Amino acid sequence: MTTITKSKELFDRAQKSIPGGVNSPVRAFKSVGGTPVFMERAKGAYMYDADGKKYIDYINSWGPMILGHAYEPVVKAIQERALQSTSFGAPTELEIDMAELIVSMAPNVDMVRMVSSGTEACMSALRLARGYTGRNKFIKFEGCYHGHADAFLVKAGSGVATFNIQAVPGVTAGVSIDTLTAPYNDLEAVQKLVNDNHGQIAAIIIEPVAGNMGCILPEPGFLEGLRGICDKEGIVFIFDEVMTGFRLAPGGAQERLGINADLVTYGKVIGGGMPVGAFGGKREIMQHIAPLGNVYQAGTLSGNPIAMIAGYTMLKTLKENPGIYKELDEKTEYLHKGLDKAFSAGNEPYVINRLGSMISVHFSDKPINNFAAAASANNTFFNKFFHAMLSDGIYLPPSAFETWFISTALSKEDIDETIDAAGKAINF
Repeated sequence: MTTITKSKELFDRAQKSIPGGVNSPVRAFKSVGGTPVFMERAKGAYMYDADGKKYIDYINSWGPMILGHAYEPVVKAIQERALQSTSFGAPTELEIDMAELIVSMAPNVDMVRMVSSGTEACMSALRLARGYTGRNKFIKFEGCYHGHADAFLVKAGSGVATFNIQAVPGVTAGVSIDTLTAPYNDLEAVQKLVNDNHGQIAAIIIEPVAGNMGCILPEPGFLEGLRGICDKEGIVFIFDEVMTGFRLAPGGAQERLGINADLVTYGKVIGGGMPVGAFGGKREIMQHIAPLGNVYQAGTLSGNPIAMIAGYTMLKTLKENPGIYKELDEKTEYLHKGLDKAFSAGNEPYVINRLGSMISVHFSDKPINNFAAAASANNTFFNKFFHAMLSDGIYLPPSAFETWFISTALSKEDIDETIDAAGKAINF
């Protein structure tokens, strides 16, 4: 007799009132198959579904739960601030505190504007780059995902890659014609685009460590080469640090990799789990944003006090405790070594990519250094691996095109349990 889970009941109900039954496509489990798991609560390294089953979490809300779920200082700060009102629609001192904290931690960020999502941050940064340079075209990289604004959905990663959507209905040719794409880690392709569109390119936007086609690292010299092209051609260099910001280091990927960006976008960690985003950068560029300049950007809930206090509490903790990053690196390395040992006992070729507390597994016999390589991996096997891990209580991203995120809440015992489950899953 087949047991009907509460998640199955909820998913059936959800599909009647929510498109696809979910409010973000990857959650639907469409690429891996099966019924999405509906969560009820989470604490530390664990999530608990609607049936009460416990999972060791390697999504961590897609990145922000860097210190684990329901981190007590953040929860307490939210509770206290909510008593003063959840929104004002007017400035607060807390917004200044947050901006000053970000500026103190992030290299090359003189000014910052808060928004409500990573998509909004990237969309606004691109508009600013266009307004600043007076140019329209920009370069992005195949498999990099910068949110679901029209201009970014050309050869994007994340859910677009997961669902193999190559052309997105609703994105007009007039919009996409200004979006130039190149393979990640291919400096020659970028230079050709710049040569072919001389004086027309406003910005190059990149995930400095890609997290939306799995975790893919920049090859030596690649980011440095892009920085050089931007300097020579007067192009605004934008780092999309929605994932990497304040996760790879207190100053994000700029600090970790030693590369300077002109504009940076943030999300995830800076909200402590609340919906939030931000874009910032050099004063010379940021002062073109309204009301200082004529590049318009606005948001009714930008700088929302609940999001601000959650993010401020999280970032302050990270700034005052830099040892957190060493702990994260060590735990991720331990997981990497354990998975390497577990997978080597199986028959399926594999590649593990890692930097800091971002890690991904690709079942391939070739290096995974761009989207084409990630797409050519045995992602059918990944889907089987995902479900084997899920049945053992290990919650991985339900897509081969997403990075895993590690939190400090994971214990050595949790990681050992994960490694043991992987050893079984590779031989199912």
